[in-house]
Amino acid sequence: MKKQSKILFILIALIVFGIIYLIISLTQDVGKTESTITMEKSVKELQALYKNIDVKKANIQRSSTAANNEQATILPDISEYPFIVNPTTDDFITIYASTEIANESNNSWLRVAAENFNKSNLKIGNKSISVGVRSIESNLSADFIIADKYTPEAYIPCSEIYGALLESNGKKYTRVSDGIAKNVSGIVISKRAKQNIESKHKSSDINTIINSVLNGESIIGYANPLSNEDGLNFLLTILALFNENAPLDESATNKLKTYQDKIPYVPYEETQLQESLRNGIIDGYATNYKTYYITPDLRNNYDFIPFGVEQNSPVYAIGNLTEIKSGILNKFVEFCKSEVAQKKAKELGYNELQDYSYSGYKYDGKQILEAQNLWKKEKNGSNDLSAVFVADISGSMQGSPILKLKASLNRASSFIDDNTNIGLVTFSDNVTITLPIAKFDNIQKSYFVNAVKNLKASGGTAMFDAIVVAENMLIEQQKNNPNTRLMIFVLTDGESNRGYEFDDIEEITRGIRIPIYTIGYNADIDVLEEVSNINEATTMNADSDNVIYKLESLFNSQM
Repeated sequence: MKKQSKILFILIALIVFGIIYLIISLTQDVGKTESTITMEKSVKELQALYKNIDVKKANIQRSSTAANNEQATILPDISEYPFIVNPTTDDFITIYASTEIANESNNSWLRVAAENFNKSNLKIGNKSISVGVRSIESNLSADFIIADKYTPEAYIPCSEIYGALLESNGKKYTRVSDGIAKNVSGIVISKRAKQNIESKHKSSDINTIINSVLNGESIIGYANPLSNEDGLNFLLTILALFNENAPLDESATNKLKTYQDKIPYVPYEETQLQESLRNGIIDGYATNYKTYYITPDLRNNYDFIPFGVEQNSPVYAIGNLTEIKSGILNKFVEFCKSEVAQKKAKELGYNELQDYSYSGYKYDGKQILEAQNLWKKEKNGSNDLSAVFVADISGSMQGSPILKLKASLNRASSFIDDNTNIGLVTFSDNVTITLPIAKFDNIQKSYFVNAVKNLKASGGTAMFDAIVVAENMLIEQQKNNPNTRLMIFVLTDGESNRGYEFDDIEEITRGIRIPIYTIGYNADIDVLEEVSNINEATTMNADSDNVIYKLESLFNSQM
């Protein structure tokens, strides 16, 4: 009888335990969002992968030389920006035109206009004339001109903002035209978000939209204002909205910090913003009407709210032009303003929104530079950033690739803010935590420089193992600092042949939402793009891009 009672007691205990376990299992996720559940599941799966990797830890040593604190811009060679329209005569002018108005696409109005101009066999006196056009971002063209490097005869930025930058640096120019084709910056916003804002605030102008972000009601992103025209226009606009009389004072600065806290990140390229919008990560972003017009997905599914200084593509003559060069530029401007050219411009989305004009705060060049510097200081809001560099030191990187990789890392150390948390992982057959994550002060920078100096290439390529290790380091870092933003930079040739594969890490990486920027050296770029596309990051090709300049732009936007 006692034996039967004991068995019965055990059965009852097991049943009660099973019920309790079932209740816990069913209720452990109550109150959690789907995003939180996905994150927790992904972290557990990441930790399981991490346990199967034999991770080495390096002995860190400081460099015997001081870390380089130089912040100078590394300008690319002009050969990386070839003529998209070649001059066809001995007497010609070189024009630097913004990528928005002049590029290789079929929607490039200025390229077509320049080609037609050159085909017109125009003359000044008995001399045949033509133009050569290089497609260069407005800010980079300004950098070239300010540095007296590869100076053109004419400069056509997207807006007068860049003319003000030249003036503030004492560069001599003459405004030949206030504009040759009107464009307007604006917010591309989801119809749902716009309706929500209108229902709450009875308006959906730029001021109302920005306040909706500050109130946590919507998320409006923008690209790096140091390299993106619409991003800069957006920065200047919101600072003036924060304080219309003194947009660079403490009150505006504090609101800029609040704004940055409300948005996920400031991306390096506009393509990332488009993907984030389509995936529902953000409600809208800063672009321009022409881009909106020529992108059917945007035009059909989103609304456009204008803001900021008009992008009228003003024309500037740089320096003291000779009589014939001045004549060529005047004739080209006249050609661009002709009825035929302007009709083509309208077909491509220019010269719309004629009723829109900017009447807000007018910045001078020095204030624009101050605004950019303010943004560099406050871009992370109240949060800091934690990043891990993942460097390929496998045998396939021997020679030029490893030298380029080391040069990239060395220069990168000059662009990183000392409040950023930085770690370094290297990989070949195995994965090594070469430098644990720490604030990038002079000591950590010295460790970093010394570690990079000693990198040597040999062995196989365990790239995805290294990504797992970097992700685990960042997740552990976030436990101690929940508000830190996380980021990974992978420098490699993309030829993984050891350990985990892409399929093993794809869903986990998507779940933990850490963007992975990739830089390829003699690389399989398609593989790297797959990795970067998981969380809307970007890929750079060290063989065709000016990596140092692009890294500077990327780090200025993120670090």
